[in-house]
Formats: sequence, structure tokens, C-alpha cells
Amino acid sequence: MTGASPQLGSLALGEPAPAGPAGPARGWVLDPRTAVVILLAASITIMAPGGIWFVPAALVAATLLAISERAWRRAIGVPLAAAAAAGVAFLLPLVAPWPVLGFISVMAGFALRLVAVGGIAVHLARTIPPTRFTAALRAARIPSAFTVSGAVLLRFVPTIISEARAVHDAMRLRGLGGGLAVLRHPVRSIEYFTVPLMASSLRAAEDLSASSLLRGLGSQPRPTSMHPPRFGLPDAVAAVVVVVLGAATVLWGYGH
Repeated sequence: MTGASPQLGSLALGEPAPAGPAGPARGWVLDPRTAVVILLAASITIMAPGGIWFVPAALVAATLLAISERAWRRAIGVPLAAAAAAGVAFLLPLVAPWPVLGFISVMAGFALRLVAVGGIAVHLARTIPPTRFTAALRAARIPSAFTVSGAVLLRFVPTIISEARAVHDAMRLRGLGGGLAVLRHPVRSIEYFTVPLMASSLRAAEDLSASSLLRGLGSQPRPTSMHPPRFGLPDAVAAVVVVVLGAATVLWGYGH
């Protein structure tokens, strides 16, 4: 069992949590409202019927966002993961007309869409702390039911990831982790991993709930922000790039 996470401590102290292991992201940072609109537009267009045509535009947007953040590993990893998923989705059925290969290709097609949307979502999660996120949603007159749940999600997901890594490290120290152990005793390995993770998740949820109440999330009076969100040059550049990518995709689709 692991201790309380730094994210929960920073929430209780009223400090913004770091965007990642190395601290706040560098480079241009979008206004949370701009990032949310880009993410929603990509999700709606890509997940809609025929949305596979918009995957290249979303991949370009995700790569440019990673470059603006100077996240070079993600800027390279997102296109490589998309290329691998696209190769399985479109080339695997040409090997043989087997139902199993067709099922795998369909799943790879969904994975391709998730990679395109996930690249944009990761940028939002790593560059926008929950304090700025909630302030931006309040400025956009979004109901508190969505602002509070979104802030809790941004806090809870990194906490669960860190707790899962800690449980995995503890299992490896006791000789219970690794690929061979999972293959030999899959049910026991799942049990050893999920039970401590569930216990630590419940404890983290209680700490997060108490910290949220201390900070006044969900209160009736409208809170104020020390740094009100404002649109800037990065938001204008991002909007222009997204409009150009969307228009190019539509024109190329009509041309073919």
C-alpha cells in the first residue's frame, strides 16, 4: 500500500499540481477553453461515421501541440503509433480473407482513432492544471456539475497512474511481477495487482474529496480567480491551424 500522492497534497495546499514529472510544460500554453473545443471537435468528427478521413488532420494537430509543448517523445510516438495501427487496419486484411484478421483490423481502426484523439487529450492534461481548467470553464458559464467533475478527473487520473506504478514496483520487489509470473499465475497476478490498487484508490478518493471540500468546489457562491483566463496569440494560431486542417480534409474528401 502506498502513501498519499503529491497531487492530493498540492490540492489541499491550494497549489497547482505539476503538469508532469518534470513540472509545468514549456512553450506556448493554450487557454483551456481553446483546448477543450479542439478536443471535442476532434472527438466528434473522428468518432462519427466516416470520421476516419479526419484522422490525419487530428494527428497533425496532436503532433504540433506536442512540439509546442516541447514533448519530443510524444511528437514522435503519436505518428509512429498511428502508422502502426493504420498498417494493421488497412494492410492486414490483404494478407488473407480470414475472419480473425478482419476482427483485428477493425480493432486496429478504432485504435487509430483513439491515438489521434488521445494525442490531443494528453496535451490538455499535461499543460492545463485543474485550477486553470475550472476557472476557464466558469468563465465560459459551464455548469458546476461539469467543472467539478472535470477538475476531479484531471486530479484523479494521474494519481491512479502513480499508484499503479507503485503497486507494480512493489510486486516486482517481491518477485510477483514480470511477464513470466503473469503467464504462470495470471489470476493470482491480477489479484495481487488489483486489490492494493483498489485500496489505494479508495484512500486517494477520500483525500481528494476532503481536499475538494476545503477548496470550496461545489459551493454556491461563485469563486474568483487570481489569474482570469484570457485568449491570446497561441489560441488564435491554434484556431487558424485547426480551421485550415479541417477545410483541407473536407476539400480533399470531396475531391476523392
